[in-house]
Amino acid sequence: MTLEPVRVGIVGLGRAGWGIHSKELLARPETFRIVAGCDTLEARRERLAEAVDCATYASIEELVADPVVEVVSIATRSCDHLAHATIALEAGKVVFLEKPITVSYDEAVALRESALGAPGRLFVRHNRRFEAGFRHTMEIIASGILGEVFEVKLRRGGYQRRDDWQTIKAFGGGQLLNWGPHVIDHALQFLGAPVASQWSDLRCVAAAGDAEDQVKIVLRGVNGRVVDLEICGGAAMPEPEYLIWGDRGGLSCSGDTIEVRYLDPRHKLSERAADPGIPGQTFGSQEALPWVEETLSVDPSEPTDTTSIWDALYASLREDAPFPITLEQAVEVMRVVSLAKEDSPFA
Repeated sequence: MTLEPVRVGIVGLGRAGWGIHSKELLARPETFRIVAGCDTLEARRERLAEAVDCATYASIEELVADPVVEVVSIATRSCDHLAHATIALEAGKVVFLEKPITVSYDEAVALRESALGAPGRLFVRHNRRFEAGFRHTMEIIASGILGEVFEVKLRRGGYQRRDDWQTIKAFGGGQLLNWGPHVIDHALQFLGAPVASQWSDLRCVAAAGDAEDQVKIVLRGVNGRVVDLEICGGAAMPEPEYLIWGDRGGLSCSGDTIEVRYLDPRHKLSERAADPGIPGQTFGSQEALPWVEETLSVDPSEPTDTTSIWDALYASLREDAPFPITLEQAVEVMRVVSLAKEDSPFA
């Protein structure tokens, strides 16, 4: 049986709504159809109407009143997410909400409560969960070849003297609400346990506005694992996006390449005991370890990319499959964000 395409109305036809959402939807004509768009700027509405045969509106209230619209894909500025998502949920629509879910933990909790009581349904667009490097790295950890993972380092950065709205606190700017939801969502997945403690440091290094462009967060799980994440708009030198240390090996992932170094599981290591005796001429007794070193192309067992989140949304709406990003996970990301801002100049 052929299932009907999901009918989508896009709210916000700027950098995300036009440049990302519409392009990804148009690449999936069998499963999605753009039926409406909304923006306060007439030129943007006209641009969408020229590209897609659909209705256009100047306000979200008009769009959610359109009975043809099934899903409201919200791609407005971060500071508007709570209000716009609430309007669509109360109208009984399915809401696909661009990250961040809101600009604070308190707002995220309020939206969660609204979603639970509203006739509509809420899905959060943490599309980096489908990033191939993340997926492949998680698979290698799950294979056990690295042993017990004790530390994960996550890095995203570059040097950019950015000056758009995402550098301004009043609009929900700053890297904590830009790259932050993606990397923190990854961090919580790598942590594999509830957060036991958190340390954070925020700075403005190169951006023009009053929001942070340098984020450092260290999370420790109740399981003892540590995740050290950094997002920097003032990073003149690159680092691996993923660096994983386990008690039997390690992994580094940059772009499409993964470097793995681990102890050969076919070789049993000899028993060793600490020697309290008089020191010799070397730092402990010498040992030849059976290292295996591999260079891999990023290629998870199930090929995905960041646009695959639409396929997951379709499967959830049309096939009743569970959506992999839960509302609780999105709210927990915002708890980490808000804790990071506490007692900082960027609160």
